[in-house]
Amino acid sequence: MRQKTIKAPIHCSGIALHSGSRINMVLLPAAPGTGIIFRRTDQNNAEIIANWRNVVDSSLCTTIGNANGLKIATIEHLMAAFAGLELDNVIVELDGPEVPVMDGSSAPFVSLIERVGIADQRVTRRAIKILKPVSVTDGNASASFTPDDGFHLTFAIDFASSAIQRQELTFDLDAESFKHEISSARTFGFLHEVDQLRAAGLARGGSLENAVVISGDRVLNQEGLRYSDEFVRHKVLDALGDLYLAGAPIIGHFHGVRSGHAMNRRLLEALFADSSAWRPIPFPAPVPAMVCYEEPQRVRA
Repeated sequence: MRQKTIKAPIHCSGIALHSGSRINMVLLPAAPGTGIIFRRTDQNNAEIIANWRNVVDSSLCTTIGNANGLKIATIEHLMAAFAGLELDNVIVELDGPEVPVMDGSSAPFVSLIERVGIADQRVTRRAIKILKPVSVTDGNASASFTPDDGFHLTFAIDFASSAIQRQELTFDLDAESFKHEISSARTFGFLHEVDQLRAAGLARGGSLENAVVISGDRVLNQEGLRYSDEFVRHKVLDALGDLYLAGAPIIGHFHGVRSGHAMNRRLLEALFADSSAWRPIPFPAPVPAMVCYEEPQRVRA
């Protein structure tokens, strides 16, 4: 497979989830081998390469930064769109410190990209093949890679709220299944945490328009859920975006149990710390599309 970029520039604007500011964003085509680069137009066009080594915070979202202290937050949903649509080279221009949250999923970014189209480039796509198991743990949370012939993600979550409880999903990545089964899953949070987050200067842009909000055992969004297991699907989306900070698609099986952005970053660090655990390869030829092992149950509003 060849590397890919977008065919033309794309512009959108929206509210930043944590700062609450309105952010303008432009996606630009990029030359082969460029990778994903974020550029702050409000800071003399300073650039940050989308790479796990540049992650400076991963407490509630994934934030990258450079040596001069410049940061860009909440990149994971956009990175998931790039990973899911198999885009290798894009420049992301922002006039603020955070990617707009849009509706809390990757679907708006997918729609924008499909509107202008995707262009093949005359350079072979490269991948990172997992050669042996690598894992990290923190209490009852864990994340791991194991060898596989494709890129598969398994995720399990377990919350006390009966609105979520235990959910588990295995997903085989390809562009079509990503668009239909993962990209629309929204970020979520609990109402009792909102005041604490806002006191810390976070979630100032959060609302029922861009997140699923849970109070006790109830989903407060009037329209309800997009999938009966939307929560675990969003965790798969987050992991997909975080893992694309490897700098190339991964050939292997990711397994996350109650893991989040910080653990996803730790897993990439552990992988690249062991040169015997991976090797770069030409990206394999495409195979017929595969879908989730569990057929999604869409929920009507």
